[in-house]
Amino acid sequence: MGKADQQRFEALWREHRGIVSKVAGVYARGAEERLDLAQEIGAQLWRSFAAFDGRKAKFSTWLYRIALNVAISHLRRTGGEAGRFEPLDEAHLETIAGEPAAEPDERVAALHAFIGELDALNRALILLYLEDRSYAEIADVLGISATNVATKINRIKHRLRGRMTAAATTGA
Repeated sequence: MGKADQQRFEALWREHRGIVSKVAGVYARGAEERLDLAQEIGAQLWRSFAAFDGRKAKFSTWLYRIALNVAISHLRRTGGEAGRFEPLDEAHLETIAGEPAAEPDERVAALHAFIGELDALNRALILLYLEDRSYAEIADVLGISATNVATKINRIKHRLRGRMTAAATTGA
């Protein structure tokens, strides 16, 4: 890779590295594992950068696709998801949200717990949705149709609504 490409990659990396932190925060447990996963994602982005074509996809879409693939592969390699995740604390919320929450809110904690229980694809889907990505962009990143994105998001919302209603009813 030439110097110009390296500088372009570094500029794009600086602009979008928060995406990598968010993906690592959702798919890894503990600070050390999150750092390792973020580094693994960064290395794969660097190795793949020569294949990036800005005419075919936005850099953030391409980055999400690679980051999510690396993260899901990481989950498979480390033994899957069952019982792997620690509860999200304030530091996690800052990483995922990009800014600290003004006040701790039990509903936000419940939302993050719910997200942590989703399978890898649905976790990726909701992460992109919460990033205000369009259904078309989510579909492009995940390799599914925009209609499928809408259906899956509606199902997740329905499950979440049911859980939140049950929690409010039982006081849990």
